Amino acid sequence: MGNIVAIVGRPNVGKSTLFNRLTETKEAIVDEVSGVTRDRLYGKSVWGGKEFSVIDTGGYVKGSDDIFEDEIRKQVIIAIEEADVILFMLDVTTGITDLDMEVARLLRKIKKPVFLISNKVDNHERIAQSSEFYKIGLGDVYSVSSINGSGTGELLDDVIKVFTESTERDDDDLPKITISGRPNVGKSSLVNALLGEERNIVTPIAGTTRDSIGTRYNAFGFDFVLVDTAGLRKKTKVTENLEFYSVLRSIRSIEKSDVVLVMIDAMEGLQSQDMNIVHIAQRNHKGVVILVNKWDLMERETNTARDFEEKIKRKLAPFTDVPVLFISVQEKQRVLKALEEALKVYENLKRKIPTRKLNDALLPVIEKNPPPATKGKYVKIKYITQLPTYGPCFAFFCNLPQYVKEPYKRFLENQLRERFNFNGVPIRVFMRKK
Repeated sequence: MGNIVAIVGRPNVGKSTLFNRLTETKEAIVDEVSGVTRDRLYGKSVWGGKEFSVIDTGGYVKGSDDIFEDEIRKQVIIAIEEADVILFMLDVTTGITDLDMEVARLLRKIKKPVFLISNKVDNHERIAQSSEFYKIGLGDVYSVSSINGSGTGELLDDVIKVFTESTERDDDDLPKITISGRPNVGKSSLVNALLGEERNIVTPIAGTTRDSIGTRYNAFGFDFVLVDTAGLRKKTKVTENLEFYSVLRSIRSIEKSDVVLVMIDAMEGLQSQDMNIVHIAQRNHKGVVILVNKWDLMERETNTARDFEEKIKRKLAPFTDVPVLFISVQEKQRVLKALEEALKVYENLKRKIPTRKLNDALLPVIEKNPPPATKGKYVKIKYITQLPTYGPCFAFFCNLPQYVKEPYKRFLENQLRERFNFNGVPIRVFMRKK
């Protein structure tokens, strides 16, 4: 389970620029998932061999410059509650404002590591000006320029030193499933439907962080860990900014789980925040099952379910190989079917295809449909193997990997999906030099 780093501060101090810089550094090392939109709010970063999540709180504040202080204050409070490390950003060109002091007051009370960043330091004179920030009383000041990246290396070297090493993933080999979705779609009711009457079969697992407890579920032939059931029940003090809170909440539980049940409301369909959750799951290489709840309330025509499913998949494209189930928690319809589906997806996530079988199945197809020639150069794919990673990841060895473009990688992914069952699971395709 990675650490979560949140960037806080008032508007226009350069939070998003730093966020982009931190999350792009990763793009250089690791191929991003194809077709995943880069939402401004959440990304993965790697520094010094450690992977962590970065949250840009600024992306959530509605209404640009004339933002009310309480909006920003709420953001900071939520970030403090949910993140492991806080980067507090100030602008050297404006010095300390009242709003900065307000944020600092909140940060002084917490026990978590806070890094004070003086941004827009792009000449020597400004390094001297940064020293004014020492009087905020939050320790050392890191002078950076998030536009050109100077100073960010030293900052990150120190940030990764304070990360807590997690031992959580190893509690056992049981599948870990989390239920995610927007507020009020019925997540708690689903948890209660699963756990409610069966209280005696539930054993909380120690060692998971704070209140996001894993609950062992062992009944009806199922045995797995339900992640973050406490988080679903806990009504947060910060109710007004629910979207930001629930996204942060989801990130934590998604990173801890293997399969994410994304619950949506049949009346409302797939909203942008649901898409966000699917993208976060995808980016963390987790399995996904879409549960359409309150289906009993929909007017039925012959094709309702099929049309509804097609609409969802159009929105999810290109990652459309995802199970969609229509359930009603209230009526207890297909609730156990949802678990069954989640465990099938877990099997797909763990599926390893023997190298020989891969090559026998795909090389003939590739020979018939080779990658298009670029600048008169022909790409020859010689050999395919599955890499020993978490989640399915395939290396295609060829003479000119740099000439293989995204559409062809997607073609290869679809061929893999047609021949082997990876339903509900993101696949990564890499081109490697033979």
